[in-house]
Amino acid sequence: MSSPPQTTFCDVAMLYQQQHSWLQNWLRRRLNCSQSAADLAQDTFMRLLAKEQVPELHAPRTFLAKVAQSVLSNHYRRQKLERAYLEALAAMPELTAPSLETQAFLLETLIALDAALECLERPVREAFLWSQVDGLSHAEIAQRLAVSITTVKRYIVKAGALCIMLDDSMDPQ
Repeated sequence: MSSPPQTTFCDVAMLYQQQHSWLQNWLRRRLNCSQSAADLAQDTFMRLLAKEQVPELHAPRTFLAKVAQSVLSNHYRRQKLERAYLEALAAMPELTAPSLETQAFLLETLIALDAALECLERPVREAFLWSQVDGLSHAEIAQRLAVSITTVKRYIVKAGALCIMLDDSMDPQ
């Protein structure tokens, strides 16, 4: 069984030359901001370059729009997370607020954690967040997910292991 033809770096470069303006305009219509559209167009092509293999493209605009939609979704999720973080900081008494350096590190960590959790299957992510953020018991989570308590424990361990790996990768040592 042969694998489908794959595009190369040169193919992505050609795609960039041919479709970058179109993609940037597509994003600008959705964002209403030319600077953000330019950034996200670059992010879209960077995502393509980061892939080990990109399928041969018969409908490049459809493919680019799908990848850009994912990049755009991540952008909106980061913005929402950053707004929530800034609101939490603003609600803190001034004397207890962390330093600007710590604030930046915490925001970077939150964004990385959000991206890592987004890679998990939905029930694993939900079990972990319900446990860690909402403080639900394993039995309550099992009932919500219609699974056993043992499965809930396995889900939480899986998500926790991901967080530990993330913590190790962000360690400045």
